[in-house]
Amino acid sequence: MANTFTQCYVHLVFSPKNREALILNDWKDDLEKYITHITNSRKHRLLSINAPRDHIHILIGYYLSDSIPNLVEDLKSSSTKWINNNGLTPKKFAWQHGYGAFTYSRSQINNVIEYINNQEEHHRKRSFKEEFKEILLKNGIEYDEKYLFDFFEKDND
Repeated sequence: MANTFTQCYVHLVFSPKNREALILNDWKDDLEKYITHITNSRKHRLLSINAPRDHIHILIGYYLSDSIPNLVEDLKSSSTKWINNNGLTPKKFAWQHGYGAFTYSRSQINNVIEYINNQEEHHRKRSFKEEFKEILLKNGIEYDEKYLFDFFEKDND
């Protein structure tokens, strides 16, 4: 539409089913490239992506004509099919139901990119569950524990 200008940044977060650590370093980069391609083909601008073993962070310049639920569904279904067709996990791969979607202003983007890029270091100190709850808190999102991702307590949580 003429004379319409937008600037929206969305941080997406989701996890493999049962939050299993199935994303391995030997194919992590290929997964990130695959998701980048899907994101860009839907006219979003991928700014940062990182897939630690048990979840993924994606920061995009959001194209407003595409709905977030449709984008996330496409990212999850397409990448699930790609992972399974390439036999990248010992059992059938699936993403958990649900996701987090958080918006940020332009002045916050560099900090969010740095945060996403440093996930491995970040998770030496804090579990994904602790991280996700902190993101919800920082964004003023009230939640009920029973509706969070399925967080299965492990020794490293």
